[in-house]
Amino acid sequence: MHFLPEEIDTYVVNHSQQEPLILQELSRETWQKVLNPRMLSGAFQGRVLSMISKLINPKTILEIGTYTGYSALCLAEGLSSEGKIITIDKNEELETLQNKYFTKSGFRNQITQKVGNAIEIIPTIEEKFDLVFIDADKSNYVNYFNLIVDKMNSGGIILSDNVLWSGKVVEKLNPKDVDTKILLEYNKLLNTDARIETVLLPIRDGLTISRVK
Repeated sequence: MHFLPEEIDTYVVNHSQQEPLILQELSRETWQKVLNPRMLSGAFQGRVLSMISKLINPKTILEIGTYTGYSALCLAEGLSSEGKIITIDKNEELETLQNKYFTKSGFRNQITQKVGNAIEIIPTIEEKFDLVFIDADKSNYVNYFNLIVDKMNSGGIILSDNVLWSGKVVEKLNPKDVDTKILLEYNKLLNTDARIETVLLPIRDGLTISRVK
């Protein structure tokens, strides 16, 4: 869902950096071969992720929700020369496609893939993070935040995707809609937790930037 008028949205996209060819290829293959291709970050948001990563120049990135690897490659563009990404996804069937493009990209040696339940995996990670991107099951967003906030370096950035949830966050809540209920709690948490400062951007489906104090 786009929250800007279509003409303005198109203008914004046309006057932003275009995605690299390798990401165009990955996007095409995702749409051709993978279920739910709408889960892909997409060209515009991918350039936003890349820009934020380049501004931070992180040494350590955690991504929760790899999917086909598009966002991981965008974030990798800003990695320091000795930096690394740990990316977690529960779907082992996507590993082959991820690896194909991770290898093509030149970032293969800087990316560590972990398959399984992020709730169980995150506590086993010893590193502290400069940048975290949360883009997995919405019902666990609060849990993910609680697991990673104390693993952040001071000044580290937490990015949270889909926080507007197609506008459902401002509509009457369906009691059976667990995802929206949790996202409402999550957005309130990010706005009130004294350990961070947060701004919510109406980019695509909503992207929150939280800076750890």
